[in-house]
Order: sequence, then structure tokens, then C-alpha cells
Amino acid sequence: MTLRAEFDKIELHLVRVLLTVITERSVSRAALKLGLSQPAVSAYLRRLRALTGDALLVRAGNEMMPTPTALELLEPAQTLLREAERLFGAPQRHRSFDPSTAAGVFRVAASDYLDPLFLPQLVAHFKHEAPLAQLDLVPLTAQFDLRRALASGEVDLVIGNWLEPPEELHLGRLLTDEVVCLVNQDHPAVRSTRGWTVERYLECEHVAPMPLHTGREALGVIDAYLGARGLHRRVTVRSAHFGQIPHMVAASLLVLTTGRQFCQRYVDHLPVRIVRCPVGFPPMNYYQLWHERTHSSAAHRWFREQVREVARALVGS
Repeated sequence: MTLRAEFDKIELHLVRVLLTVITERSVSRAALKLGLSQPAVSAYLRRLRALTGDALLVRAGNEMMPTPTALELLEPAQTLLREAERLFGAPQRHRSFDPSTAAGVFRVAASDYLDPLFLPQLVAHFKHEAPLAQLDLVPLTAQFDLRRALASGEVDLVIGNWLEPPEELHLGRLLTDEVVCLVNQDHPAVRSTRGWTVERYLECEHVAPMPLHTGREALGVIDAYLGARGLHRRVTVRSAHFGQIPHMVAASLLVLTTGRQFCQRYVDHLPVRIVRCPVGFPPMNYYQLWHERTHSSAAHRWFREQVREVARALVGS
């Protein structure tokens, strides 16, 4: 490939990644600052290394240090981004967004796994802040192609939990939740917590949601985690109606394994209890994902901020 062809493939976002990685001296910190996943930033760094012919960031003891070439690129990268801001930033600054008068449509694909109150409270908050706008809530299913839907504009935002969110999408973490078990108040796990072992947990009858993903995560984050460790639980009921599962648990000896935030909403209204999970699951992370297409939109930036506020307000409420 010619040098010109390589040059034409360089986009402004790649320059921003270069500057952020050099200044942060860490792929993980750069990912947080850019709102990207670590694998996505690592992929950008590989591209930058191929384009510059330099390692750019190398390990020095317990730290990562920029190479001399990386330091030489720092000033040109800053200048380029500054000039790009002068070129494109001024018109953008005048494109204000007033939610009180906005009449657009915001389309969100989401499950109700996070908290049964999340979507109702999001709707209430949205209608208060943007009374003339429309909010479309689309269910996540195993057949829903979130990459295609976000790229095509079928939806503007996808909310859910993934073991590995798609690398090429922007993401914002909404909350992190402890994985627990919800069981009937007369379940053996409640009567004898000392005997609630991994073996007995796996032998129980479990209820699980229908898969929301295809491929590696078709089993869902719980069963995917167990499978990676050679473990298997007995799922005897699968339901596409996640909000009804606690009622199923209340009337049976089924075990639901999910986030504490969701389970907590039911313990005061149903004969159910929350018990620790004997399997050491990692925390459950919920994200909102969006495409580059809407990344710089003032309206969609406002909307993502509302989603984050509603999600965080639920914690401890």
C-alpha cells in the first residue's frame, strides 16, 4: 500500500487517541478518558505503531513510558487537534440543544435487567425535561443486531450488560452491581446458609432470562462465566419476561442469579430473600453503548447524560 493511501486512512479520532495515550501513559486510563474499551484503544495503538513505525509506549518497570518518537509527535498532535477545533468547533458551539423545546425522537434498546424501576423512571425524567420529544423503547432480543441498529440509526442507544462490550462502539458505564441469588423465603439456601455451597447451588433448579445475545454470549453472562470454568447449573425455566421472574421464584424453589439492584426491589413485596451466591461471580457491569454517528450530537449527548443520572439515582434508592 502506498504512503498516500495510508495517509488518507488517518482520521482525526486516531490523532486524539495518540495524544491521549501519550499523555496518560496508560491504555486503561486513556480508554476511560476517551469513553472506549481497553481492547479498542489497544487496537488503535497497534494502528498507530504501524503508521509511525515506532512502539510509542514501552514498559519501564511498573510504568509505561512514551518513546522519544512519541514525545516528538506530542506537539504536532496537539496543534492538529487545536486547529481542527478552530475549523469545526465554532459552528458546533452555536448548535445548542434545548430539551424543553426539542421535538425529536430518541430510540433506545434496553432490557429490564438493571432495575425494574429504571425504564419507568427514565420515561418520567425524560418527559419532565423534554415534554415535546418522543422516546421509543425497543426490547433487546437474541435476534437484535445492536451493531447494525446503532450504525443505521435504527436506535441511538443500547443499554445492557456484556462480558465484553463491542470494541468499536463508544460506551459509558452506568453502574456496577454485586451478583446475588433471589430465592423463595423457604428455600434451603435461606434455612441453612452454611450448607449453601457451590455444589448445591449448581444442583438447584434455576430460572434464567432468554438469551439477549448470539455467539459467545448466547448463554448470558452467568452461564458464560460458569462454562468458562467447567461448571454447569440446571436451568429448568427460561423466560423472556424478566420482570415476572421474581414472582416465579416466590411461588417455587427456583433460583434467580442476577444483580442485587434488581432483586432488592422485590424483597419487601414478595415472599423472597436475597442470599449470597456461593460462586464468586465478578461484579455485573451495565453500560450504555452508542455509535460514532451520534457521538458529537448535542441532543444525544444530553440524552446520554440523562440516562446516566437516572441510573445512578437508583443506587441506594
